[in-house]
Amino acid sequence: MEALTLRQLLESVNGVLLGEPAGLDALVYDVSTDSRAIQPGCLFIPLEGERFDGHSFINSALEAGAAGCVTARERESYQPGKFYIKVRSTQRALWDLARYYKRLFPIPFVAVTGSVGKTTTKDMVAAVLGAKFRVHKTEGNFNNDIGVPLTLLKLEQRHQVCVVEMGMDHAGEIDYLARLVEPDMALITNIGDAHIENLGSRENIFKAKCEVFPHLKRDGLAVLNGDDPLLASLRGTLCQRTAFVGRGEGLDYTAFDLSNDGACRLSCRIKTPRSQFQADIPALGSHMIYPTLMAAAVGEALGMAPDEIIQGIGAFLPTKMRMNIIRCKGDVMILNDAYNANPQSMRAAAAVLGDAQGRRKVAVVGDMKELGPSAEQFHRAVGGYFAQAGTDRLIAVGELARFIAEGARDAGMDQADWFPGFDEAKTALSREVRAGVTILVKASRAMAFEKIVDFLQANVPQ
Repeated sequence: MEALTLRQLLESVNGVLLGEPAGLDALVYDVSTDSRAIQPGCLFIPLEGERFDGHSFINSALEAGAAGCVTARERESYQPGKFYIKVRSTQRALWDLARYYKRLFPIPFVAVTGSVGKTTTKDMVAAVLGAKFRVHKTEGNFNNDIGVPLTLLKLEQRHQVCVVEMGMDHAGEIDYLARLVEPDMALITNIGDAHIENLGSRENIFKAKCEVFPHLKRDGLAVLNGDDPLLASLRGTLCQRTAFVGRGEGLDYTAFDLSNDGACRLSCRIKTPRSQFQADIPALGSHMIYPTLMAAAVGEALGMAPDEIIQGIGAFLPTKMRMNIIRCKGDVMILNDAYNANPQSMRAAAAVLGDAQGRRKVAVVGDMKELGPSAEQFHRAVGGYFAQAGTDRLIAVGELARFIAEGARDAGMDQADWFPGFDEAKTALSREVRAGVTILVKASRAMAFEKIVDFLQANVPQ
């Protein structure tokens, strides 16, 4: 973050100054909402939730070195030399400060949203742009009403482009984040069933994702998955420029001649409105063409040449637990896709596992959350995906995962077993760690399946 004066802070959040500060020219060098991560000279913004109130940690944050804080109420006492900015809402103050700060940077902003593949697409876009520009991007999964403002507040003068991931689980959230980001380009990866419990239908999810467009600049670019029927329906309806990507006919950016080595790489030919070139994607699964094509569209829009785009694709590294390939001793391979799961990403993961030619293919899968009344149906369908992909063994862990195992058996898989929890599954898991095996690990974030990845790695024969 670039330094801001107390005067700028007061202006940005429309706050009232309390306490005894050194002066309006006092500087802050960082912003934190976590009292445990205070850096000297930072601004502490205490947030309020259903089970916590950050105001309780103001004194400890200031004692740890914070220059001052934002507060939604007056204090009984004020530490000398520290400033306190009184606001109506600390959450709104975080948003207002991020909006003010973001506007200090006259650079392109790229917003990425969608039901599946947001983080992978964000990482791929950042990798491609990184071949020419100094890129700032969302770290990890900081894609909500707290993470997006904090991401923007990490911008520095050296940055030439910013790639921001925007998540949602309710209507109105994309509108809130897009008003903050004001993107020059908006990417929507697809419309799936993630969070359908809250939104009711894919059509409602589609409407919620489209909340980005009123905030996309009039001369901006929308990059959309043209193979997605709902997104394809936007053709000719937006006032901004559009680029449709995918494998279908008549799309602006397409991929063909796909070949997957089943180990670490997908190769394809990419055709754009300006050129055609060979791309080697350091990741598994044919679904990887979508983030790659979107990144190519963004790169071309920012004047990148084919050789620069190719270089950036080759530099792609996925975020942790997003189909990370772990090669262990004894010819054991683990596909760590434990960060999250929904029906669409499970289907893609089953296809990736199915490409592991000449190896024993084992799927360790768990519950998918927020699927509402259709949860059983979705889980049974996932079991079918793995059976159809040629999975040799399926180990389902979790309450809802029982239906994945049942769906796999119904689809003809002989070795599909269910366990209520991790402890009950340990014996079955350890037996699968053998030479020539590829083990996929995937479930919703709440299942914390990284513990299964750790267990598998600890049981690799030495």
